[in-house]
Amino acid sequence: MTEYPTSQEGPQPVASGGRTDEPSASGGRTEEQGHGKAQVPAAEAVRTHAQTQAADFPHPRGAARPREGTTTPAGEPGATAAAPGPDGEAARGIAAAAGGSAGNPGRSASAPGQDGGFVAGQSAGSGSLPGPGPGTGTGAGAGLPDTGIARREGDRLRFVGAATRRIARGIDLDEIVLGLCRATVPTFSDAILVYLRDPLPVGDERPVGPVVLRLRRTDRLRPIDEFTGAATSASTGSGSAGGPAMTPDGELDFSQLALVGPQGDLPAAELCEIRPGGALAEVLRGVRPVFGSSAAARAALPELLGADHPVPRGQRAILAPLRGRRRVIGAAVFLRTPERPAFETNDLLVAAQLATHTALGIDKAVLYGREAYIADELQRTMLPDSLPQPTGVRLASRYLPAAETARVGGDWYDAIPLPGSRVALVVGDVMGHSMTSAAIMGQLRTTAQTLAQLDLPPAEVLHHLDEQAQRLGSDRMATCLYAVYDPVSHRITIANAGHPPPVLLHLGGRAEVLRVPPGAPIGVGGVDFEAVELDAPAGATLVLYTDGLVESRLRDVWTGIEQLRERLATTAQLTGLDHPPPLEALCDDILDMLGPGDRDDDIALLAARFDGIAPSDVAYWFLDPEETAPGRARRFARRALTRWGLEELQDSLELLVSEVVTNAVRYAERPVTLRLLRTDVLRCEVGDDSPQLPRQRRARDDDEGGRGLFLVNRMARRWGATRLSSGKVVWFELALPGAQDGR
Repeated sequence: MTEYPTSQEGPQPVASGGRTDEPSASGGRTEEQGHGKAQVPAAEAVRTHAQTQAADFPHPRGAARPREGTTTPAGEPGATAAAPGPDGEAARGIAAAAGGSAGNPGRSASAPGQDGGFVAGQSAGSGSLPGPGPGTGTGAGAGLPDTGIARREGDRLRFVGAATRRIARGIDLDEIVLGLCRATVPTFSDAILVYLRDPLPVGDERPVGPVVLRLRRTDRLRPIDEFTGAATSASTGSGSAGGPAMTPDGELDFSQLALVGPQGDLPAAELCEIRPGGALAEVLRGVRPVFGSSAAARAALPELLGADHPVPRGQRAILAPLRGRRRVIGAAVFLRTPERPAFETNDLLVAAQLATHTALGIDKAVLYGREAYIADELQRTMLPDSLPQPTGVRLASRYLPAAETARVGGDWYDAIPLPGSRVALVVGDVMGHSMTSAAIMGQLRTTAQTLAQLDLPPAEVLHHLDEQAQRLGSDRMATCLYAVYDPVSHRITIANAGHPPPVLLHLGGRAEVLRVPPGAPIGVGGVDFEAVELDAPAGATLVLYTDGLVESRLRDVWTGIEQLRERLATTAQLTGLDHPPPLEALCDDILDMLGPGDRDDDIALLAARFDGIAPSDVAYWFLDPEETAPGRARRFARRALTRWGLEELQDSLELLVSEVVTNAVRYAERPVTLRLLRTDVLRCEVGDDSPQLPRQRRARDDDEGGRGLFLVNRMARRWGATRLSSGKVVWFELALPGAQDGR
């Protein structure tokens, strides 16, 4: 216990002699030894703290202030006694802040509620605060506020602190609104309705059109069933069934209203359009909470809640505008039943605090939601919307962010079709988990796509990516693995820049970690990258991934890679050794290996199933750049179609091959290549050493040429031209007989 000196030097007067050991008004015990000092219980410490803050506490307008050096008779409403000096000023301030309500008949003192709050309907004694006890003097000691007033103010402060902490814990809009409802019901009010603007403005956005409030959430003290409602209605003599119940005093008891909606919402209007210049607009513009009994609120509440929603009489409703940083974003309505004491003047200050914290939290949540949306859109646009379906390979992918609160990262994957029915498989990881990392990832991915279209070798692609990362900044580090799969030769060429090695799952169920030179990360500079060429048998599955899949705080990267290899082997054995597991199910099964604590980083996963193209479905020729080359190309194409049983395509293929080969021979200096591939379509590829890409143009009536690509565009299913490091390739596709045209 702490001893506090009184303002008098002599002993304090007592009622029964030299020592008292009587229960105090606050429930504690006080002892006086006659030497001018007394031990103060815990409630007195709360009172003393309130005294020190009284000078800064707002004084209610119209509250009576006792003059200095005077006392108010004990037992009268608002009775306080103040001594001259700073202590007396503090006492008068806290008494004025209490609104003089401690001694009012019919007002029950607040008792501590849940989470340190206060329940205003609980009595701290006999329903009114006690006056001074026997032997209380009129000196400085008597000038302190009554213990019940101090307790009430302390409970109110503790409630505001606990409520604002609960509101501040929310990170999104629903959590913040729910925190407000759960913090105030039933501690502060018996029901609450929260309206927010629809849509909520973000930042400096200015609303266009009328301002509309939407009911976001309601909550109340105790939902009742139909039986209880019927019993209460019968006992109180309320009106017709389904109508509002009335108390014996004639007051509206909204707690007996029937529930509306799956969450037990109060029967309030869901939407409210604020009329310019209306009563609700004026209250919201005033920002400060108002009682429901005020003239402004009596006109504003029916406009907000709807004409059919009952409003308690007297000071049992508070309308509190929710103002954010720049504008009003909604309103909250606090309601109390007739069973409970009405709101006091200081409750307006509590409602203002709750409304302010809620509005600022909603502002932050809206800004955070916008940032999360931008980050999510950025990440989504940086990754491919859908994977291509190149000839001879099937693809599947997955991406998982590190956490819901950090949805952007630097991991990416890509599949890029290349000339000759090849495909480039790319997976990379930029250091960091921020918008900057995502932006750098997007630039590196775009660079990789551009380099891939030039048909550069994998090691050369990584070299140019390293140079690009150095141009972006000195600390732009990334790992990357670049592989090129050729379905005709059933070979794959892989170059690595500090990335975890891929895992190859064979058709028989054997899984192996490919031995690829690790290399240095992209952005280091001054290093060479080495590429290896490996077999890619038909039916095998190549799994590319980022380190977030195999590395965490609970395991190192090589342990994770071994677990991944074992997982693939186990999955293959479960699905059967004679056929590979489905790709989509395989990707899901790989992610299932992640346990609690294994998600420290975002994860990019790319799986490629090698089907290949059989040698019997490929025809390849070299043509010298001569005038007879188009005729020879037509004969070669006719023989291939006869061998494949595709004579129906003979006329179309001969015409298009003749046009494309003629254009290639005109500009080529080295032999021209002609290749036909039969898969689900018939694909023709013509390559030459001229880097100039052909472009389609409309020929005039007197032009002798310029119609070749026009014919290709009209007759082919698809066509295109790709620039290579040694020239270009022009290709087109024809649908097989009986197959549906996919154009």
